[in-house]
Amino acid sequence: MIRKPAVAGYFYPKDPLRLREQIEQYLLPKAQRIKALAAVSPHAGYMYSGPVAGALYSHLVIPQRVVLVGPNHTGLGAQASIMTHGTWVTPLGEVEVESDLAREVLSHSQFLKDDTQAHLAEHSLEVQLPFLQYFRPDITIVPIVLMGHSLELAKDVGQAIAQALKGQDALIISSTDMSHYEPQERAAEKDKEAIEAILNLDPQALYNTVLKRNISMCGVIPTVAALVASLLLGAQEARLIGYMTSGDITGDYSQVVGYAGVVIY
Repeated sequence: MIRKPAVAGYFYPKDPLRLREQIEQYLLPKAQRIKALAAVSPHAGYMYSGPVAGALYSHLVIPQRVVLVGPNHTGLGAQASIMTHGTWVTPLGEVEVESDLAREVLSHSQFLKDDTQAHLAEHSLEVQLPFLQYFRPDITIVPIVLMGHSLELAKDVGQAIAQALKGQDALIISSTDMSHYEPQERAAEKDKEAIEAILNLDPQALYNTVLKRNISMCGVIPTVAALVASLLLGAQEARLIGYMTSGDITGDYSQVVGYAGVVIY
């Protein structure tokens, strides 16, 4: 199974040289790297969310194995989809699915289905790969995409990831953007509440805050899952690396999308 790029030339350059150059303009060479259990990273076009993603990845020690959890925007495939075999292609090369680890995660979940259809056109995981490849060309991945707003599903997937990763050197990345198409002030206010729940390592509070405040955080379920997994794996702290909105790039603050980068360790 070859998973070809779905958004190369759209969300990020399809030319490898230009892609590397764009990634490098967002990096922080002097950042102190953290051996993290998980991270929260945005997934918009690089011109919008690249500065936050670049700052985040600059602070991470990247192990060889990465579990990627993101939202399913397309509606294709199963509600909870894990890809257990195959190769993902980006302009920077090929990334293999870590089949044994993916099957281990699958075996511990009541919700996950072995499914490739959900991943073929979905951008939320794909846009993480060039940053990961830049720092760690030999990475292998476990790709998971989720849709819906089921807290039970999020907890199940988080527990399954934690069980599979016990004693393993791996990183969990939750791919999400924050508020969508709200005025800057309102978006920043709402996003601050959601980010506080993440920084407090409180998956229930994150879920409740997003529902209560009607925050259009597309990856809330993946982020709840990542928090659940991190806590089970011993997480003690979280650190906000960066926050900005699309308005900071375009100058139009009337309807913005928020982007946050968080390290959990």
